[in-house]
Amino acid sequence: MKDLLQLASQIVSIESVSLGETALADHVHELLGSAPHLSVKRIGNNVVARTTLGRPQRLLIAGHLDTVPVNDNLPGHIEGDRLYGLGACDMKGTVAVMLDLAIEVTQPAVDVTWVFYEAEEIAAVHNGLRKMFDECPELLACDAAILGEPTCAAVEAGCQGTLRARVTFTGARAHTARPWMGRNAIHRLGDLLSRLEAYEGRSPVIEGCTYREAVQAVFVEGGVAGNVVPDSATVTINHRFAPDRSLQEAIEHLRSVVGECDHFEVTDSSQAAPPSVEHPLIAALIRRNDLQVNAKLGWTDVARFAQHGIP
Repeated sequence: MKDLLQLASQIVSIESVSLGETALADHVHELLGSAPHLSVKRIGNNVVARTTLGRPQRLLIAGHLDTVPVNDNLPGHIEGDRLYGLGACDMKGTVAVMLDLAIEVTQPAVDVTWVFYEAEEIAAVHNGLRKMFDECPELLACDAAILGEPTCAAVEAGCQGTLRARVTFTGARAHTARPWMGRNAIHRLGDLLSRLEAYEGRSPVIEGCTYREAVQAVFVEGGVAGNVVPDSATVTINHRFAPDRSLQEAIEHLRSVVGECDHFEVTDSSQAAPPSVEHPLIAALIRRNDLQVNAKLGWTDVARFAQHGIP
């Protein structure tokens, strides 16, 4: 193939904001279709290429095609040995490497499934991996999976889970000149916000990876008018939890941290994924390349694979 940096620059310059990946998916499909050793299938703006060499193990390598919205950063351009442009890091550089390897490595030691998918940067309902797991899970069957998110050449193992909850306190309206006639719901948030500020999360070590749990207030809503004692106040809390906790255990933990309130509603949640660095395929990759291994503290689509029993 052409120079890898030039290939990455070409890919960066094909606009592919979430839900607008058609042009890039067309390009990826065309390149992969030129490789006779690959079986290629297109599902919407998702492209899957597979070797079928009869190897005893199969590794899946995935990367998303979409980017966040354009911000005066297209087309891409090269300065020296660096590429600048929308998605160069997250994650079209990886997409270029994946394409090069998929086409050039015709006899891999294990069978490989290459997955290029849409809509990772937006709401999960649009996610291309989710769509394929729902519609054609057989295409994603494998012994282990690697997600090509940028990590500065380290292995970021597994991922923490995430959940968001809205916690509401109620009160009674009154004029601020006569506050004793009401109950200030915003003031009721005070104790909870102090507890959240003082919260010290666990740092469990799992398969040698140190995860760091967190609980943070991310939105506060309340108030009626400048002269009214508010009768409702809500804080939205984000909890990041380690892979040794199930989603239900994480919800119960957050509920215990919140304590007394008038309404507790989980609005969004995703389970964690274990690190799986002891899996033979992953362990061999780490050992042969002397790779640094860190815990993934954020959430990624690695959790989708874990949900389907794929390390």
